[in-house]
Amino acid sequence: MKQYLDLMRHIRDNGVRKEDRTGTGTLSIFGHQMRFDLREGFPLVTTKKVHLKSIIHELLWFIQGDTNIRYLVQNGVNIWNDWPFQSWLRETGQDEKYPMYTPEWREQMKLFVGRVKADEQFAEKYGELGPVYGHQWRNFEGVDQLAQIVEDIKANPDSRRLIVSAWNPKDIPVMAKSGLPPCHTLFQFYVTEGRLSCQLYQRSADVLLGVPFNIASYALLTLMIAQVAGLQPGDFVHTFGDAHLYSNHLEQVEEQLSREPRSLPVMSINPAVTDLFSFKYEDFELKDYDPYPPISAPVAV
Repeated sequence: MKQYLDLMRHIRDNGVRKEDRTGTGTLSIFGHQMRFDLREGFPLVTTKKVHLKSIIHELLWFIQGDTNIRYLVQNGVNIWNDWPFQSWLRETGQDEKYPMYTPEWREQMKLFVGRVKADEQFAEKYGELGPVYGHQWRNFEGVDQLAQIVEDIKANPDSRRLIVSAWNPKDIPVMAKSGLPPCHTLFQFYVTEGRLSCQLYQRSADVLLGVPFNIASYALLTLMIAQVAGLQPGDFVHTFGDAHLYSNHLEQVEEQLSREPRSLPVMSINPAVTDLFSFKYEDFELKDYDPYPPISAPVAV
């Protein structure tokens, strides 16, 4: 994962200071690309422990077209909770009473997540993120892009139109109310010599917290689609627009840059699954993952 650390170091050394939507402030660069050969191992960051369970469940959630956090929290995945929780606080007039990341805020978050898990009606109203990734992948103005892309890869692997877009201008204002407009906006597949490669364009990237998830998620999606299409894995290419380090993450950046990357793990996928929409969490096994301890940092909401 030297490519990832090189990106982090490049932003630290060359990034420009920019203000941002969250008010936190960033060091930012515009335009960068990383490439990972998926035959060399599964590109999961080793310089800190990454929560693979969250990555797999989130990806399965996207693939099923789900946009409500209830499935995620019922499976112990909390990476999307901040946005609907803050939305609920605002809607109920409690946002000033519970400033972000205070002990009281965290306690209220636990109560909110508990209600989402237990109360289906509450979850339907306050756990819904709007037409975010899963909706756009599976129902972009009535088009199931993900099902179509699998068929197109099988039928016409030389096509230059193997694209899935999450950026739907009509839905951007709706998504902004309860979550975020898509950060990973568009991905394209490419088949050559029996190998499937994927390139992701990401308009905005939180390099410390988000990018390790994004790399692993799209690498895994590539492996899954390669399997169901009868292909071998190729490269995952990660292209960025605004790649940034938040100003309150710089100590964590130094900690991570001080660590030497270890050998990549191997992802084993149940070979019996031949339908992209039939994968379950139990179909994945990560082998030989030996990361450094996790590094915690606040999420900018």
